[in-house]
Amino acid sequence: MDRIMDNPWFLRFTALFLAVILFYSVQTDDKEQNGNKVGDHLDMISDVPVEVYYDNENLVVTGVPETVNITIEGPINLVQTTKMLKDFSLFVDLRTLTMGRHQVSIQSENISEKLQVRIDPAMVNVLIEEKITETFKVEPEFNKRLLADDFHVSSIDVVPSVIEVTGAKSIVESISFVKATVSSENGVRDSFEQQAKIRVLDRDLNKLDVTIVPETVKVKVEVVENNKEVPIEIKATGTPPDNVTIDSLSSASEKITIFGPSKILDTIDAVTVDVDMSKLKESQSMEITIPKPKGVSAMSISKVKVDVKATVEEPEEETEAEAEKEDNLVDDIATEEAEPATETISFENVEIHVNGLDQKFKSTLIKPENGLVTLTVVAEPDIIDKLAKTDFTVSIDASETVAEGEDVYPVTVEGPENLQWTLSEEEVTMRIELA
Repeated sequence: MDRIMDNPWFLRFTALFLAVILFYSVQTDDKEQNGNKVGDHLDMISDVPVEVYYDNENLVVTGVPETVNITIEGPINLVQTTKMLKDFSLFVDLRTLTMGRHQVSIQSENISEKLQVRIDPAMVNVLIEEKITETFKVEPEFNKRLLADDFHVSSIDVVPSVIEVTGAKSIVESISFVKATVSSENGVRDSFEQQAKIRVLDRDLNKLDVTIVPETVKVKVEVVENNKEVPIEIKATGTPPDNVTIDSLSSASEKITIFGPSKILDTIDAVTVDVDMSKLKESQSMEITIPKPKGVSAMSISKVKVDVKATVEEPEEETEAEAEKEDNLVDDIATEEAEPATETISFENVEIHVNGLDQKFKSTLIKPENGLVTLTVVAEPDIIDKLAKTDFTVSIDASETVAEGEDVYPVTVEGPENLQWTLSEEEVTMRIELA
């Protein structure tokens, strides 16, 4: 045995065997180490924001996704730390590129070199365009099917009516519509205001990615009941006294606006006002209440001033005997109907109340300017002594007022019974405006 071990060839073969074993051991270690460099853990991070570096004051860039997904691979501790902290960033640098189309890569920074990173997508197609700003008129929209029956939109206004749109030149030039849409519940009867968001659309009604200033506008929709303007026809009724001849009839208002269902309005061509001539004694102006046609809900005015021109023939002179007889008859009647003694009291600065005016209107008394009248009361002395200004209510009825403008209203008095009173103003002129 000792001789074999002392043999030089034995030693040579033994050394060769050990060298082969050592070689394969080193190769195995290298493979294991190289495998660890590739990574022993893989994970995905979703929706990572992508920053874009470019001249955003003068240019607009499209085509860069807002977020992308990335896959990282490497030592498990680095993968988990990177995913949890997200202290890295992804970006596209376009600062050296000219306007036009380009294919660029999404780059990363602040990611450990020991991690392998794959970005999806890695390349993107971008379009760099000139940024422009133009003004556009806003078109208001309202679905008229939301209106109540027999109502319609008389006007629709936008404030502001013009807005500024900023974006890529090709996108701004493709704008076909700038709309502000308002909505409401079904059965709209009243005017309303609403803030509406601006929508910028192309001709195919696709929403465009642009900057809008301002983003919202105020839309005012005026809703009114269906109406129709018709003439006022003055018709004389009754027979005037024998010594009075009617020369002409005319009215201060020649037309009136009536409100109501379309099927009713279509049947009305004029509104007739009857003027009784049986008690006419001379030319005069009178205020006549306009009769409301059947089915009409409201009228623009409730009364009309009618001017009557008449010729009056003087009666023949009475004989002296007939005159004396008539005087005696009057004296007898006066004696029989003698009234008890009366006194007069005047209440000054009595306020005129406006009743029945729709809340959407406000009123201003033009005549009398201060909205005050003097009330004069005639009664027996014992009643006069007990009266006070607060016992009387002076008012006008504005319940049939449906439109703006100036109109004349009769004044009414409510107070204790069996009294006689007069007013310094039997009618007032009042201006009606939207509240």
